[in-house]
Amino acid sequence: MFIDKLIDNIIEKNNPSVIGLDPRIEYVPSLIREESYKEFGRNSKGAAEAIWVFNKRIIDAVYDIAPAVKLQVACYEMYGVEGMEVLSRTIKYAREKGLIVIADGKRNDIGSTAQAYSTAFLGSIDLGEGPIDKAFDVDALTVNPYLGYDGIKPFIDDCRDNNKGIFVLVKTSNKSSGQLQDLLMQDGRSVYEVVAGYVEKWGNNLIGKYGYSSVGAVVGATYPNQAKVLRSILKSTYILVPGYGAQGGTARDAAHSFDKNGMGAIVNASRSIMCAYQSDLWKNEYNEDRFDEASRAEALRMRDELNAALQSKKSS
Repeated sequence: MFIDKLIDNIIEKNNPSVIGLDPRIEYVPSLIREESYKEFGRNSKGAAEAIWVFNKRIIDAVYDIAPAVKLQVACYEMYGVEGMEVLSRTIKYAREKGLIVIADGKRNDIGSTAQAYSTAFLGSIDLGEGPIDKAFDVDALTVNPYLGYDGIKPFIDDCRDNNKGIFVLVKTSNKSSGQLQDLLMQDGRSVYEVVAGYVEKWGNNLIGKYGYSSVGAVVGATYPNQAKVLRSILKSTYILVPGYGAQGGTARDAAHSFDKNGMGAIVNASRSIMCAYQSDLWKNEYNEDRFDEASRAEALRMRDELNAALQSKKSS
């Protein structure tokens, strides 16, 4: 079951964080960019190949300390077919290194279209009399619940049939999320509380050995007070926590999404790890040729900061 694999990895590495590989060509050190442009051209192919080198070196630097990576699909789609091919390569390479791979695609639709989205990331392609193939064989996918259960059911079915997972948007980290998610219902609950109740219910049949479901939730670190409320609703739901680092969320903020035993959540950082070599904290120690070492150092710092915040929460 997906959720058990994820928690096993977190426990083994004593690290409740996920490395976000959400690349843009401007994040890639100039030497790698120019070498790729020289070989493939100053075009989408050249950009995509530079991103592949960037991704691979970061994975090589963190796979032994991190339990998972999260790939923002849009950051690959923007480079066209070549970018999507690098997405596929990155997924395969990360899984070969033993990492759990989460695709951040926020997919949703209804009927056969929802099923097609789910098949692309969580299922298998039926080729008729020939072999069954997979498109983007990730472990989990982020999904949007705002079309209701019939837009989510195909993903849940693939979670059950293929040992995959989903993380459903509940309270997102962006500043304007409250325009919809904080609206109050007639019974006094907010929209995000109502959605959380549905997510908890949808995951009831996919609970693993640790008491958590493969149907998870997304709750931003930038809203710690809401996270406290949601943790009480999402009793068997694992929480993916974006917003740490570059978006302003702290380890103390993220800790509110964890349960009393220091489990129940995994915290994502993207830019702060990918671009660690450019940060004030690491740029004097690691030049851009050693960007991967800076990423590792930042990943270790994040791990230790999160663990300290969770220990402090347990003690309080």
